Amino acid sequence: MRRVLVFDSGVGGLSVLEAIAASGVALELDYAADNAWLPYGLKSDAELRARVPALLAALEAQWAPALIVVACNTASTIALDAIRAAVAAPVVGVVPPIKPAAAQSKTGTIGLLATPATVRRAYTDDLIAQFAADKRVIRFGSSALVAAAEAKLRGEAVDASAITEAITGLFGAEGGDALDVVALACTHFPLLAADLAAAAPRPCLWLDSGAAIARRVLQLLSPAPGAPRVRRAGFTDPAAAHGLFSTLQQRGFAMARIAAAAPFSADPLPDGASA
Repeated sequence: MRRVLVFDSGVGGLSVLEAIAASGVALELDYAADNAWLPYGLKSDAELRARVPALLAALEAQWAPALIVVACNTASTIALDAIRAAVAAPVVGVVPPIKPAAAQSKTGTIGLLATPATVRRAYTDDLIAQFAADKRVIRFGSSALVAAAEAKLRGEAVDASAITEAITGLFGAEGGDALDVVALACTHFPLLAADLAAAAPRPCLWLDSGAAIARRVLQLLSPAPGAPRVRRAGFTDPAAAHGLFSTLQQRGFAMARIAAAAPFSADPLPDGASA
């Protein structure tokens, strides 16, 4: 059974891992989160280009994946070339779903909900110019939604103010009364899709990249049909992730420490977790 490593700054990449698992193929699935640096959207380009390739190279040496999924829009738009140069395994990044959003809009107005870093990237500008040049694109960047998604997975109440801020930023913007499709350009945000839809002033289509990433993984690995198996979930700051352990263990993960490889955390795992 071939092994796929899904990586994100936090737990948002679980939305991508779940899409891969739902494909009905025999893969081993590992998850790694650089939660010591969460959220990536507030880090500089230079910091991410230095940190993420080095971290994934260390993980490749330790966990031996056949393929790495960078399930983070910010890291993908900033550091994907550097990551591919640092590892031997093929790497699949996440692209903001602007193309399908533009194709499925009937009004010609789409929303782009992302982290502040992804909203302002030249990479995002290029995608809009290429696939949505004839559309009105309303952009809104939120770091609060990242924290809200992390809290939701820990079993805590969703931050209603973060949801309200995002909905107002999209539907309350100029032209927002015509918005009919929203591209969720952060892998944390599909975890909040039901909350966002419930708060929206009217129904619209909320699109994410999970299914497209799953299709790409299958194209590259050609796994046999079967049942996927989750293996382990690791964190650069295990103590900060302790509240997530029960949720992840219920999904079948064993907890793992991401071994020290400067400048990464070597904090001991909390009680009840294993290396």
